[in-house]
Amino acid sequence: MKATLKKKRLQLNLFTIIFVPITVLGFLSVSNYSYISAQNACTSEINGKSRSQLELELEACNREITEWTETLNKTKAESASFSRDIEILTAKINAAQSTIKSKNIAIANLSKDIAKKQTLISVLDTRITNGRKAIADILRKTNDINSYSLVEAMLSEKSLSEFFVDIDTYASAERALANLFDELRTVKALTESEKTILNQKKEAEASARAALEAAKKEVENDQAEKKNLLIINKNKEKTYAQVLADRQAKAAQIRAVLFPLRDAGAIPFGTALQYAETANKSTGVRPALILAILQQESNLGANVGSCIITNLSSGETRSVNSGTIFSNGIHPTRDLPILQSILSKLGGNPLETKVSCPIIGVPGYGGAMGPAQFIPSTWVLMENKVASSLNKTDPNPWNPQDAIMAMALFLQDIMGSTGDSYVDERTAACRYYSGKTCYGSRGANVGLNYGNNVMSKAANIQKDIDFLQGT
Repeated sequence: MKATLKKKRLQLNLFTIIFVPITVLGFLSVSNYSYISAQNACTSEINGKSRSQLELELEACNREITEWTETLNKTKAESASFSRDIEILTAKINAAQSTIKSKNIAIANLSKDIAKKQTLISVLDTRITNGRKAIADILRKTNDINSYSLVEAMLSEKSLSEFFVDIDTYASAERALANLFDELRTVKALTESEKTILNQKKEAEASARAALEAAKKEVENDQAEKKNLLIINKNKEKTYAQVLADRQAKAAQIRAVLFPLRDAGAIPFGTALQYAETANKSTGVRPALILAILQQESNLGANVGSCIITNLSSGETRSVNSGTIFSNGIHPTRDLPILQSILSKLGGNPLETKVSCPIIGVPGYGGAMGPAQFIPSTWVLMENKVASSLNKTDPNPWNPQDAIMAMALFLQDIMGSTGDSYVDERTAACRYYSGKTCYGSRGANVGLNYGNNVMSKAANIQKDIDFLQGT
């Protein structure tokens, strides 16, 4: 009887061990399947969701972006046709829409983080304020005790025991004061750290919003082009050969348009792109970013103007446009001797060579050279790298190809990696301009404006590059 009972218990235990988990797993797989799937879907709905839920959706969006990018690359390899071009545009639209969803999720998470940081900083600020008040109270109390002289203490109406109680109070006050000072220093350091993190979060949020708007514009343009191709194909308005001919004509126009370069004249866009693509192979820096910074520098040159050195001792320069004299034209010891050495090797005259004028109202010197606007002391740091990359003996900062390669190499050196290409590129542009991030440049938001302008130009240039690559 006992053996039979023992056997049944063993069977029951085995049943519990083997079948109950299967039942539970089955329940999870059926009942929770839709829930799990929903958590891993890339959707546009972000309201009311926790951070962990949004993180899962962000992963799903990134997977979609990867999948559509792979589809896009595969489709590009197919034979050219209406259907292929429409599939390419569909893949681009879907990838961009997934990017839009991922940016919305990132913005939602960052907004939550920013709100938490602002609340924490407010609490810390309150602690600092209260700490200062407490210190003031203690200082007043200790001052009152210190105001008693020995004679006053002896002649006081207080009893001797009361006087010693005050002495104890004084000692306690001193200890409390020391503790408060320590806490205040700790809280102040923590507050500064949290404010730094907050600024980083705000910068990331602003970058995500800018990338979001760029993706929306990309979708709009691609949808319009797709709609146009569908109409042409449906109504048989043109053959695909005619569409290709139109594209090739437009491509020729894009390549022929002159691309302005600071202090080096203008070259055809196609030539500038060729130089940027060569630089991209050596550095990995996106050609559109290189050309956008060159365009931004050219615009700055048009506004600020160029200067000629008038004094080879002091570094004084004169604007070729306005005739304005700048005593801080070029740094007389750091850059002027190097500039003369560079021009000596290239056979140039320092009194006839254009350099940048100082920016009025901004501390510092002018003296930057050529399209990429390197100051001489920075150019010499890049010179050997440029020579090696282009197989040249004496690179020339006023030569477009040399300047573009130098710019790409410099951007490669300063390019960070946050995992977000937009943020990395914009920060690199700001650092190229001022040596600082977008939120720490020459004056309030000057560097940020520079970075935003560069990224806007890069988006437009990328459209032309994509068009040229599709023809």
